[in-house]
Formats: sequence, structure tokens, C-alpha cells
Amino acid sequence: METAALVAPVTALEFLHDTFLLTGEGPILTVYSLKPHPKASASLSLLQHYRIHGVKPRSHAIDPAGTNRLGSTTEAKFYDLAVFGGKAVRLVRLHVNLQDGDHLRFEISSPLMELQDWALDVCWLSGDKHSPLCVALAHNSALLLDVNTGTPLAQRSCLEGCLLYSSLLLVHESWANAVLVGGTVFNQLVIWKPGGGENYSECKALVERRLRGHSGVIFNISYLQENGWLASASDDRSVRVWGVGALGGPGGPCGDLNPTCLRVLYGHQARVFSVRLSSGKVFSAGEDGACLVWDCAGGGKVIRTMKGHRAGGVRALAVSEGKGDEERWVATGGADGGVRLWRIKEREERNDKLDEAVTEKLTDLKFPEHSMPKVVCVVGEEGGNPSWSQSNVVVCTDQGMVYQYSNGQWVTVWKGTPDFQSYCVMETVSISVKDSTSKMNVCAVGNLSGSVQVFSLSHPESGILLKGGSGKVHSLIWQEGEEGMCLLASAAEGLVYRWCIEVNQNENNSLAFSVNPLPPFVLPPCAKRWLLAAVCLQSRSHEVLWVCGDRRGSLLLFQEAGKVVQKRGDDAQADKGILTGTKSEEELHQEKLQPLSCLFGVHGKQGVTSVFEYQGLLYSTGRDGCVRVFRVQPTRPEKLEQSRKNDCEKTLENKEQLELEVLRVQRACKGMEWLERVLILEPETSEQEVRDECETLSETQHSFKGGDVQADNKGREARFVIAGFYAVHFVVWDPVRQERLLTVPCGGGHRSWCLWPSHKRVWSGYGALVFIKHRAVLASQPPGKEQSWEGGTEGTGGWSLREGVHGKGIGCVCRLGRIEGSSSVLQTTVNMTEKKEVQRDQGFWEVVVTGGEDTCLTVMAVHPKTGNIKVLSVITDHISSVRTVAALTHTEGESVNLSKCLSALLFSAGGRAQMQCYRLLIGWDRQRLVPSCQVIQVASHRLDEQWEWRRNRHKTVKMDPETRYMSIVVLDERVDRVLVALACSDGAVRLFSVSEVKRQFALLWESFHHQRCVLSVATCSLEDGKGNRYKLLFSAATDGKIAVWNLTGDSTSSDSSSSAPTPPSPCLEVPAHQSGINSLAVWVEKHGQADSSCLVTVASGGDDGQLKVSLIRVQYPDDGKTGGGRGFSQIAEPNFCPPTPGSDQLQLHLNTHSHIPLAHAAPLTAIKLLSPGLVVSTSSDQRVCLWKVCSAGISHRKTLCSHVADAAGLSVWEGQMIDMKEVDVKEHRTDNQTGVETEDKTTEREVDVCLCEETDDKAEAGESVETMSETGDQICKTSDENGGETTDKTESGHAVKTEGSVNTQTGEKDCCERRRKSERTGWVLVCGQGLQLLRVRIHI
Repeated sequence: METAALVAPVTALEFLHDTFLLTGEGPILTVYSLKPHPKASASLSLLQHYRIHGVKPRSHAIDPAGTNRLGSTTEAKFYDLAVFGGKAVRLVRLHVNLQDGDHLRFEISSPLMELQDWALDVCWLSGDKHSPLCVALAHNSALLLDVNTGTPLAQRSCLEGCLLYSSLLLVHESWANAVLVGGTVFNQLVIWKPGGGENYSECKALVERRLRGHSGVIFNISYLQENGWLASASDDRSVRVWGVGALGGPGGPCGDLNPTCLRVLYGHQARVFSVRLSSGKVFSAGEDGACLVWDCAGGGKVIRTMKGHRAGGVRALAVSEGKGDEERWVATGGADGGVRLWRIKEREERNDKLDEAVTEKLTDLKFPEHSMPKVVCVVGEEGGNPSWSQSNVVVCTDQGMVYQYSNGQWVTVWKGTPDFQSYCVMETVSISVKDSTSKMNVCAVGNLSGSVQVFSLSHPESGILLKGGSGKVHSLIWQEGEEGMCLLASAAEGLVYRWCIEVNQNENNSLAFSVNPLPPFVLPPCAKRWLLAAVCLQSRSHEVLWVCGDRRGSLLLFQEAGKVVQKRGDDAQADKGILTGTKSEEELHQEKLQPLSCLFGVHGKQGVTSVFEYQGLLYSTGRDGCVRVFRVQPTRPEKLEQSRKNDCEKTLENKEQLELEVLRVQRACKGMEWLERVLILEPETSEQEVRDECETLSETQHSFKGGDVQADNKGREARFVIAGFYAVHFVVWDPVRQERLLTVPCGGGHRSWCLWPSHKRVWSGYGALVFIKHRAVLASQPPGKEQSWEGGTEGTGGWSLREGVHGKGIGCVCRLGRIEGSSSVLQTTVNMTEKKEVQRDQGFWEVVVTGGEDTCLTVMAVHPKTGNIKVLSVITDHISSVRTVAALTHTEGESVNLSKCLSALLFSAGGRAQMQCYRLLIGWDRQRLVPSCQVIQVASHRLDEQWEWRRNRHKTVKMDPETRYMSIVVLDERVDRVLVALACSDGAVRLFSVSEVKRQFALLWESFHHQRCVLSVATCSLEDGKGNRYKLLFSAATDGKIAVWNLTGDSTSSDSSSSAPTPPSPCLEVPAHQSGINSLAVWVEKHGQADSSCLVTVASGGDDGQLKVSLIRVQYPDDGKTGGGRGFSQIAEPNFCPPTPGSDQLQLHLNTHSHIPLAHAAPLTAIKLLSPGLVVSTSSDQRVCLWKVCSAGISHRKTLCSHVADAAGLSVWEGQMIDMKEVDVKEHRTDNQTGVETEDKTTEREVDVCLCEETDDKAEAGESVETMSETGDQICKTSDENGGETTDKTESGHAVKTEGSVNTQTGEKDCCERRRKSERTGWVLVCGQGLQLLRVRIHI
């Protein structure tokens, strides 16, 4: 086994100047190159099963000649690094090619040095030419280590022999000058000298200084020599800054005699894990996921907050060295496995306060006091691409006057007639001038009498007056239509008047408006009958469609009656017509368009706030806190028939028979109910980064055809962010990363506000908010000033070097399948005369779904070759933790780019007895060069809601809301529905049917047979010689018993509309464990026997740490009838008698069973079948074990220590055949670069699991199992039949000692030749506090 991909908490970060960033994730050390753009360059596994907690480089980079010249012009240099974690230390060298900074590689410099205690900090002794290491240990002692031999040179303990949570070593040049600062479990800081005094090796050192003040343990310590400051981060949520003076300099001073506490910094909402000091600044990071920047010299206030990680907090922090006003890097590593990077300017730190891009210093635009502003809009400069510095603010007052803010002054643009006073609505838009490249800012103002004034902001005298009925104009909407810009005015009685408006320029350069009226829309009858949002679409038959949202929260679909014929000319009152004939304006207004489809009240009673179309999908927001992703599709036949029967009114003919269908609902963060807009998130991956990932010698440049890319992404959900109000802030929220991208303390929701950029609908990383509050016009950024974030990196939480996943524990995982992709590149021919476009294979990605304690489902793609992980979608519909997932996956042919698409029906369940069902469509995104995912919500179900719908519910006990779904399994897939079974914490086994057409769950039956918490369910299908199929369900509970249910007959065909059916009884009950059974794996043994029976193998793992395998014999009915299990009420015992001849039921009895008493040192949490006879198990003891299961018993094959803590779930699958020629060359290669034999390669290399296709007796007697010797050579073990001594032999028969270093080349060659013919790759995905993908080679 070897690790193909790993997501674990990032526990170590270290900068190498401003050029490289080192990260420690599990035992893997990764280096990122920061220039010209941040990207991963190299990685290496170093500490075996230990987790890296720190990396300490030498003070200078050294060139090959051995001189310490940082500015050397040599072609290569290297950095010596000391990597430590757990009870291990290792040295590694990072080689850098100066001519090509991207070429980085690691070289191991020493064997793994294992210690007797935990290493908390290390420090190089720069004054010694041999450069030994000083190591601080957890039991308040220090060790001087010879890095060449790995032997300790000296060790000394402190007189205060307590346990340390953190430690800091300060060494000048020699061991005698070393000073150790330790954070004890008694909430104190102690300072002492490990090498001070005489005979230091024989006596313990005294405590020189003691710092008291914290009320919790101390997790991290930092020291700034230039100021003499010492900072400590504690469990009490505080950071303390101490004035201690000089520590660890020449002579080994221990600082001032009476050190004082300078600052106590409270700002974190949870424990503080890391702290770093810089000139006048303190950086701290903690469990609340925030990295705070404190102005320690200027009052101890927070001057910046940086957030970018999901739940779990920040576990590592690093700040690069900066001089003066130079920029510096700040990196954070989270418990979610993500790495974030920020670029901070020193002057920005001092002057600006950005709280997740928060600007607390709002700008008052000083609106004139004699008027009250009512409506505010933002328009760009005419004739160019608007930026914030070129944008103007437009305000309409209660006196019917329009003002424009430009160059720091308010200017009156338009003054309305008296009927525009006391009430008005206003909207602005930028319209292209006809037959010209320039644009014009146009404003529309409506009043109480149905009048709408349209005018240009630069030429208000050239306006026109439109009439939209006789009542109040509730709202105005500008929307780009098929024939040009359209204005929609929502008037009284639910009528929406529409005009198509053009701006023409006359010969004398004066402006004129050309207006063409369109038939009005009629909104459905309701109390609040006016329009709030609209978007124009183009359907397949080129009919114009409109999707609108009203104040009642409904989504409406309208269809044009015909195409508008616009008469050319400058006359504003030109004739209008429809393709069917010429009609007057009155006739057009009388031709009212009724909605074709209506989703009534889907956004609640507070209304729809926006509707937006992007790449074939529609996105709507409302004040219900939800974003709905929907589409226009043909009406289903059953719905069409029902609508025709119920249609009593004369409506417009639905030519295409279209309807609106909601695909899924995306909720914002908790407490964010007022949503206003969806903004598409631009891809972070630049074209250069994409080119770097895909570059080869034959490639010259990428060639993306815009039309092809858009067509390939048509109908796929895009990454988007949500803008809205959260408490007293205006927030831009990223639902995938679960973070705020912009926060403006505006005071809460307002009647009028405007977010810039307003018309692009794209979030580029920064924005500005203008709003009206208390008769004042306020702005988050002063108009006329450029945004302060360069490249938008600060607004989007910095650079994401590595995406985080969940952050809290991952409880379940499910693999959906494999997706392969390609990219278009231009390839130069040999003669360099022409270029041709070719499709380049991007390899395959494994698509998996995980559910965790953060109540989220995450759909992600894993690239096994590179270890890259891409989060495709985050689903946040669960209200409690997700405990189990299951899926049905199908391949949906091929897409445009020749990549197969996956379609999966996903089921998820967990706390609060909640169950969700989704349809996932996985394809290939040619723009991002990663898989894409479209989520369609099918159905949802909660037991407590089901109880509310029951008849006579007052006679029953209400469902306990704390009931949890523990396990789910798909029983059967039918044409009209899917059957799923669930294990429930209330002692029930429940069977549901799911209809994708009806979009609902239906409870078929529930059985409380176990009367204890049911922990796991599994299923298997049987087929006899006559073609009859049978379905068995296995359930296991906390009493250690396994129940087998026959669900073949009518027990699964009950209709939910009828009375509740009688649940079936188990056919067999097997006592398997002494306590709870957490996982089951079931498969059918195929022996080809002539009798009408088969063998079913059940592997189970429980809280007792035992792995048990039970073999059950199933006897088919003699007459071939497939009777259900309802009539079979008896519970079979292990000594069950042979079945009665002529029975029409399945007969089951326990044949044999075997077990491994201590398979794991902790409860087994998951067990899966990798291949026939090969079982994988995992436990919270962080071990992944492979077992060979046969009729003769269970045999252990291999154990790997996983880097995932609290392992809770498994997903296993078999891969494709691999090319053994490349593998063998790689496997038997000697590491000539290092010249050192590394011990961890035996655990991280591929481990061979040999499965012989023989009878069970032969396999047990003389089965060959390949393992690895300590030298890395493959050996074969054979076991004596009589239980004799185990001998290790090669394939040629020569004996080999496992502990020796003998290498038999002949046997090795024969073994490799045989394995080339039959080898497959297996994959094991472990989840817990992270994810780890393991590659297993299976030899058959």
C-alpha cells in the first residue's frame, strides 16, 4: 500500500525568505514556490507514522561549494532543513535550481532519528561546524543530538519536571548559550538554561525566570529579539506579550530579572493555537478559524482579521521576514487540510482595518440636507469599462429630484413634476447608442399615477414620458431583451408594462429615444402583486421567454406571443407591430400574457429579490435565506394532462409545453436570511497555472475555443457567491468554502442600496456598497478611489494553495466513479511549419462524496497521480451531522470532449432523523480542466415531519427528534422507484421507497425487532439456477446480533397510500459480538455447486475490536417460488435443522464462523470488501488492515498506519490493470540521489497482496503472500501445514532472512515475471479527521 492522496490537518508552516513555503501535513513535507505565482512544487513523506509539527531551516542557503553566500550566482543552491514531529527528527535538503526556480527536489540527509520523548522544538547550533541539533522535549528537558550518527551528545532536564505543551529554543552559537522557554501544564512560562553551569549532565537545571498570568495551558511561544518581546498563545483564548529583554544571545542571558506583561490581547472566540511576532505587530491564529493581526505598539487593537478555513480552526501559522515597509507573506494551515496565503503591505497594516475585507470607516457622501434620499444607484462612466474610481452615485429624493455624485460634489440632474413628489422608484442602466460604440447612462423614474420618465443622465432634457396604467408603479426593472434593452414597470392590478427602448443619435448630435411597447405580463392573484426581478431567455425554438420573480415569492415563466417588428427611424412614437400583423399600443396592452408555469411562493412570503441566468441555468434569491437553482424544461406528460383538465381560463398557448423545475436549494450561512443577489465566482486558476499543470515539450500554448467551452459547460452549475444581509452587516458569502468574502457594517437591511459592480453579475474579488441610512448616503469605499486589494486576492481570502475539506470529523464516504478529461492544446509539427489542435489526456479523477460533523456533504474529485483534490460542490441541507451516504451510479455516455459523464443518485442520512436524496451529474469542465458537478435535489424526509401528517396522530407517541440514522443501503433499483433501508438509533429498521419522478420518500414499513440501537445494515442479491432472484437484508445492533431479512416478495411492494403493512420478521439471527456491531460486509460465494443452495459470507466488526466472519448457507425453494420473508416468523439458531423438503421459502442456517479476537486495538469502525476474499478494515487505532477470508478461516495480510485520526469510514474499489514493467523498475530502483537507505519506504511503498485462485484448502495450506523485507526486497512467506516455524523464501525457493540484507536476483526476476500477467490496482479511501487514499496492488 502507498498513499496516493492525503488531506489532514496542516500542523507545520515555515517560510524560506519570500520565495518558498514549507508545509507539513501528516508525515508529508511539501514545498510551494511563491514566485511568479504560488504553486506546489515538490513533496516527500519523511516521518513514517509521525505527524510533522515543525520545520527549522538553517540560517543561510548553501551553495554546492559550501560557502554561505545568499547572493551567489551559482546555478544551484540548497537549504538544510530539520523536520520534527512526534518522537522523530529527520534532516532533509531542498535543492533549488537558480536558473529554473520551479525545479525543486528534496533529498533525505539522515535516517529517521527516533527519540524517547516528544520533540517540541529544534534548533541548529550555527557555531559548530558539525551542526548538531538541540531538541526540546516534552518532559521539560533538552537534548543535544549528533545528526550524523543520530546519537545524543548531551541531555539535561529542568528541576521543574513537569509536562510541557509548547517549547521554544533560543541558541546563539553553542550549547552553553542555549535558553529554553517552556509552556507548562500549570499555565506558566518557565525559562532555564540546558547547557549552563558546570557538570550540567549530572544535575538538573534551575528555573531562571517564571511568567505567570495565563489561566489555561500554553500552546505556542514566539520571541522577537529586536524588541525583547515574548508572546504566548493560550487555552484561555488570550495572547500575552511579555517584556523579557535579551534571551539566548552571546553568553546565554535569560532576560530581565523582573519581566512584565505588556499586553493581554483578547479577540479570539476560542482557543489560540499559534502566535508570531513582527516589528510592532502580533499575529495570532486559533480554533475559531481566524488569523488576527494586532497593533501591539499602538494600543493592542485588532487591525485585521483573515479568515479562509472551514470548521476546525487554524493549526499552523507562519509570517515571512519583512524589512521596513516591504510586503510580507502570511500563511495559515487549517484543520480542514487547507493552506491559505496572504500578501500584506506594512503601510496597509498600519492604516487600513479589513475584517474579512471589512471596512469599518464608512464614507459619508454628504448629501444635501434640504432633501431626503429615497433611492440610490451606481452608474459607470459613459463610453468605457466602468471601474469604481470612474463610477458615479445617483440618488432620487422624496421631492422627485435626481442628483448625481461626481468628483466629490452633488449635482442636480433632473427635477420632476409635482406628481413625482412624495413617492418615486428609480432604476438606471447603461445602453449602447445605436450605430455607435459609445454607451449612455439612462435613468427611469416612476410615480403614483403610473407615469414613468426615461431620460439620459448626461442629457436629461431629451427624456420621454411613458404611461403604465393609472395606478402606483411598484417597481422598475431594466433587462436586456432579444431586440434591445427592455424596461418593465410593475403597476396596479398585477400588470407589468413593458417597453423596448433604443437610444439614437441625430445628425446634430442630439439624443432621441425609440420606444416600442410590448404586451404586458399578468401576475397571479395574491395580496402583494408586483414584480421584483426578471430575466429574458431564448428557448430552443427561438421563442422569447421571460422568467420573473414577484413579491409573493413566486417564480413565473412567460412566453412572447410573437417577435416585435421595430420600425427604423428617429421618431419616438414610431409604428409598432407583431409578426402576425400591425397592432396599436392599446391593443398590445390589452393582449395580456399569462404565465406558462408558476412556482408559487417558493421563496416564502417575503418575496424574490433577484433572478439571474448563466450558462443555461437560472439562479434566484429571496428573503427566505435560500438560493434556488432551476431551469426551463419541457412539461412532463402527467403534469400536462392534469393542467389541461384544470385549465379553465383562456391563456396563451404553451407552444413548447415548458415549465420551471427547481434543481436544488442552496442555503446561506445560519442567520443570513435576507439574500439579494447571486454573483458568479471567477476561476482562481490563471491561464499560466493551467499551462503549468498541462505543459509538455510539444506544447506551445493552450487553445480554448470560447464557443466550445461555453457549449460544454451549458447547463452546468457554476461556482457562485451570495450577497445579502447578515445581522448588522452586508455580506458576500462563499457557500463552498463557508467563508465571508466581503463584510460591510451597514447596520442591517435597508430600503435602498447598491452593490458595485451591479450589472456584471461576476464577483472579481472585491466590491463596494452604497446605501441610505438616516437621511445620509454612505459608501464602503470612497467614490473616485481605486480598490485597495491588488488582484482581488484579499477580498477572496488570499490565495488558496490547497483546498480544505470539512474541518470537523468526516463520518462517511462513498465513491461515485471515475471521470476522465482532456484539454485542447496546439501541437507544433516536427518541421515547425504548422500547428494543429489535439486533445490531451488529463488522466482520471476519482469522484467521491463525504459527509461530516459540520452538517455538510462535499463532492470532490481526487487525482490519484498527483494527489490533487478539487471540491466540486458543498451541500448544506442537513441540519445535523451526516452519518451515512450511499449512491447508485450510472455512466451517461460521452460528452462533447469525449469524456464519459457520471450520473449518480445520492442518498445521505444522519442526525434528527433526516434523509436527503440528490441527483449528481458529473462531467468535465474544459475551462477549469477539472470535473464539474451539477446537483439536483430530488427529495427530503424527516421522521418528525412525517408524524405530523399521520392520521390519528394524537393516539401515537411523537417521534423522538433525537433519532439518528446510523447506516443506509440501497436495496433495489426499479423503473419508478428505488428502495433503501436504514438503521436507526431508536431500534428500528426502516424501509423507504424513493420516487425521482414524484420527488418524495415513502415509508413502506418499520420493524423494532432489535429493540436496541441499530448500527449497520447491508444487503446482497441471490440468483438460483432457474433465474429467480432473491434479496437479503442484514442488520446489526448494539446487542452484538446480526439479523437476516428476506425482502424478496411483496414485502417491498407495499404502497404507502394503503394502511401500514405488517413488517417482516428476520429469517435468521446470528450472535456475533459481545457488544455493538459497527460495520458489515456481505458477499456471495460462487462455487458452481449443482444443489439449489449457496453460501453467503458476512464479515462484521464491533466495539470489542473483533473481526468475525460468519458463513451462512442459503437453501433455495424447491418449486422456484420467490416467497417473501413475511410468513417466515421463526428465528433460526446456529444449530438450525435442515429445511423441510418442498418449502416455498428461503431456508438459512449458520454454516461456520471464524474470528480474530484482537483484530484492532480499538473498536472497528468500518469494514469493506475490496475483492473476492480480500477484506479491508479500519479502526480508531489509525490502522488499516487487509485480511484474506476463505472457508478455512481469516488470515492477516498487511497493516498500514494511517495518517487519519479517528478513522470512521471506508470506501474501497478495484482499479484497472497496471503496467508491471514500469512498476518493477520503480520498485527495485536504488536511491542514488541520497545514498541513504530510508526506513519509511517499507511502509509507504506499494505492498503486494497475493490472492491465489485455488481451492480454499490449498490456499490455507500453501498460499503465497508477498511482503517486504527491511531492505525493500520482495520475499514470499509459506506456512507449514503442521503449524511449524515460518520460513521466508523467494520465488526460486532459496531461504531469505527477513531481517537480513540478502537479495536474490533470480527469485526476484521470476517473481516479477509471474506478476506481470495478473495484477490489478485496488484503492482504499479512509476518512476521519481527514482523508487518505491508499493504492493497493492485488496479485491474483
